[in-house]
Amino acid sequence: MITLHAMATPNVVKVLLMLEELGAAYRVERRDVILGEGHDPVFLALNPVGKVPVLTDEDGPGGAPITLFESGAILIYLAEKAGRFLPADGAGRYHVMKWLMFQMAGVGPMFGQAIHFRSGPPGSDYARDRYRTEMRRLTDVIEGRLSEAAYLGGDDYSIADMAVFPWMRTLERFFPEAVAGSATTRWRAEIAARPATERALAQADALGAQDMASMKSATRDDLDRYFGRGAYARA
Repeated sequence: MITLHAMATPNVVKVLLMLEELGAAYRVERRDVILGEGHDPVFLALNPVGKVPVLTDEDGPGGAPITLFESGAILIYLAEKAGRFLPADGAGRYHVMKWLMFQMAGVGPMFGQAIHFRSGPPGSDYARDRYRTEMRRLTDVIEGRLSEAAYLGGDDYSIADMAVFPWMRTLERFFPEAVAGSATTRWRAEIAARPATERALAQADALGAQDMASMKSATRDDLDRYFGRGAYARA
């Protein structure tokens, strides 16, 4: 049995997409990072970063349990275990890997900061402009790639697409014009129509409702700790 420690973040959705595509037996355990569970010693023993997703597989390598954090590592692990969505060898494997790393190193961090600073406090103009510019550069790269290939890794749907899709879906809520390219729109529609995607997004929506309730009930101190600001900021 697989346990996925989760909230409704894009990085969690990546893993939900993969688990549903594989038809894996798994359960979701929500971890309320907003209200401080990311600082719980029990959770930190699973992930010292204190964030989701975290995946525990009772049937890991050699039949022993394994716990993994970092969504890219989780996707690679699941793909290699199942022998799906990542070529076993050859150039195709590395084309998928390079686009997965593109998401991990660029899309996630830059899109996340662009969203965070979109309505920042006075004095945030530089940060807002910097991350919005980088966000647009990266969406142009994605549009260019999808104009020449069916999927990011090539002809076949892969973990690279699962990694980028949730971030494009989230970005649309805040910067719809940035994801409106014809090739990107075609790609997003194809992935959204997959039955596994529909099931994964239904779970994400249920988690999102709980996340929203936590945001509404959070105290100022909770939010300062969550965002690393105020008394929790480190110079």
